[in-house]
Amino acid sequence: MKELDLKYPTCPIRNVLSRFSDKWSLLVLCILFPNKTMRYGEIKNAIPDISQKMLTNTLKNLEEYNLIKRVAYAEIPPRVEYSVTEVGKSFIPAVEIMINWAQENFEEVSK
Repeated sequence: MKELDLKYPTCPIRNVLSRFSDKWSLLVLCILFPNKTMRYGEIKNAIPDISQKMLTNTLKNLEEYNLIKRVAYAEIPPRVEYSVTEVGKSFIPAVEIMINWAQENFEEVSK
């Protein structure tokens, strides 16, 4: 493993992981990725235990960090769609590794 400079604010681990290490960001990415584009209500329905406020904040943060893209259409009623960006797509293989690890080790780490 490469030696890391763990001094904040130059530490890449702290600066990158802090952007999506909350409870909801990875779930939103995992829901969006295979679906290509989704509307807010579809995401909310896919994660029923997330509050409207948390979903809104999570989507804003993921968009700010260039992991998802938000497209608003000038229609009546307004339509907004979300999708994973190229940067977000490049992160998905690492997420899949974490998901597999979590599934394999859930019993052991949740004791």
